[in-house]
Amino acid sequence: MRMILVLLLSFICSACGGDTVSKPAAEGKIRDGKLLAGTCRAAIFEGSEFTRCTAVPGKQVISMRLNGSNGSPLRSLQKLENSLPKNAAPVAFAMNAGMYDDVGRPIGYFIENGKRLKTLNQKKGGGNFHLLPNGVFFGNDNKWQILSTKDFSDNITERPDFASQSGPMIVIDGKFHPEISDNGTSINIRNAVGVDLQGRAHFVISEVPVSFGRLARFMRDQLGCPNALYFDGTVSSLWYPAGDRQDDSYPLGPLIMATNAVKEP
Repeated sequence: MRMILVLLLSFICSACGGDTVSKPAAEGKIRDGKLLAGTCRAAIFEGSEFTRCTAVPGKQVISMRLNGSNGSPLRSLQKLENSLPKNAAPVAFAMNAGMYDDVGRPIGYFIENGKRLKTLNQKKGGGNFHLLPNGVFFGNDNKWQILSTKDFSDNITERPDFASQSGPMIVIDGKFHPEISDNGTSINIRNAVGVDLQGRAHFVISEVPVSFGRLARFMRDQLGCPNALYFDGTVSSLWYPAGDRQDDSYPLGPLIMATNAVKEP
């Protein structure tokens, strides 16, 4: 079940001319005696419901996950949870993060814990992944970036701690992807990631079917992301422990996880 906490928001938005209004999706809950602050919020933008989860450098750590202990793709957020050791850092949220083949392996560049599991894909082809320019979301503990695949290939010489290549880029240096219309006929449940000017990463999932154009405008105009990368549609899923949400409707591929950086006293 998708978490929809927008009843109050719908009332407010009906009187605000389409402006986005958001509130915390949950105040947090106790885990192992520690209160986890909520990092995800519900929002309404242009009449459509979204959930966006924000990771802040120094407060959250981002990592990729693909395989379980048997060497095969996890394929679900439940299996991701089950694979975590008991002493793992508290999970802020996780979601699917990139397109994949029939057995759940990424079709684009993929780095997990500094290990490259898939090389950069610069081939031409059909489908959303090849709607060029596509791009790469990557980084380390201190800095997260989104670059077009060409810019990544031309300028990044050191292997990042994590990376996922997907496509298309829906916002590119403050402009929308040239092949995306304002509100096309293709609408779907979709998820994406964007990085704002403060270096925060915003992970967004729509709660209702939306066009690429609406998703792009939400990322740029509401969340202030000059670059945003589409992850996937239909299968888009979110695990948000503080909100008691874990989507499990579809087999997934690459997964991305944000854990809370807990400092011991």
